[in-house]
Amino acid sequence: MSQTPILTPAKAYALWAPHYPAQAHNPVMRAEERAMLALMPAGMHGQTVLDAGCGSGRYMLHALSRGAARVKGVDLSVQMLQYAAMALREHRSQAEVSLVQGSLEALPTPDAWADLTVCGLVIGHLDDLQQALAELSRVTRPGGTLLCSDVHPIGHALGWLRDFKCDGQRYAVRHKAHRYSHWHAACANLGLEIERVLEPMLDPDDIPAEAHFDPRALDVPVALVFQLRRAP
Repeated sequence: MSQTPILTPAKAYALWAPHYPAQAHNPVMRAEERAMLALMPAGMHGQTVLDAGCGSGRYMLHALSRGAARVKGVDLSVQMLQYAAMALREHRSQAEVSLVQGSLEALPTPDAWADLTVCGLVIGHLDDLQQALAELSRVTRPGGTLLCSDVHPIGHALGWLRDFKCDGQRYAVRHKAHRYSHWHAACANLGLEIERVLEPMLDPDDIPAEAHFDPRALDVPVALVFQLRRAP
């Protein structure tokens, strides 16, 4: 049995982008998104939102649907940004919307720019959790909110991969597990308050009847979701 090639995020998302719609499209993403949206304000009129690691733009679309006035997406992958641009054009929002190529390790965004900063299923692609959180905090206004999610570290312990198919070949994207204790220590060092932590489970109704998956996935949380507050 051949091993699944593990690719860097840049290489993985260049391949994955054409098959990565601007919506939660697998059971883990749906569980993660339900938790993230439960923490996202229902009314965001007049607010400025940064989606760091925006991918194909799904959280940008949610922010626009909730009334955000200014939304910016940053992603390392030019290919993913191209698909985000198409999804956003279809949305036809009157808000100010921009997309910029850049890294979570050095976001191309001014200090204290966002009322709300979103980072969904991205931080595990980076080795240095504290550096990533420091950048997310920097671009968020004092007193502002950060919503961050990642694949739950228990999945890594069980040997799960963030994998996908392209032209009949299965690949996986490099991912590092960051435990809750790592988040707690990094937030304490940066002065970020952990307001809420959610550990969503899979909904059995989201799993296709023909799916081949680890049955243990129904018994453990599949994502780790944080609501953080930058000190005023």
